[in-house]
Amino acid sequence: MEEIPPEEPKKKTSLGMEENVEALLAYVLGWLTGIIFLVLEKESDFVRFHAMQSTITFIGLTIIWVVLWILGAILSIIAGPLGLLFTLLGTLVWLAWLVFLILGILKAYQGEYYKFPIFGNLAEKWVGKVNV
Repeated sequence: MEEIPPEEPKKKTSLGMEENVEALLAYVLGWLTGIIFLVLEKESDFVRFHAMQSTITFIGLTIIWVVLWILGAILSIIAGPLGLLFTLLGTLVWLAWLVFLILGILKAYQGEYYKFPIFGNLAEKWVGKVNV
């Protein structure tokens, strides 16, 4: 019979939650929960990194989606099929949003400092500069 090593105790955050649970919650509502946990969490660098990454990623994708949606609406009135192209691009941005959401939740829960392309480097660089 194989012996299973005991689990190491989970780290608690300044809010009293386990680090991985709090970090995954930073992704649940995108930039909104990212900002909330960035403001509330004072001690855990792990949670603050994921909160910053969530905030940067989902604010960026939201802005891109809104711009594409507005351009799509305007161009569908002016140029018909060209507006459809921007609507399809907006759908791709929404799918990217969903992929980043799921990936962020999974990696945070697994306790990984997983960096998204582009957004992760920004989060790593900026998280230390934000003291709310």
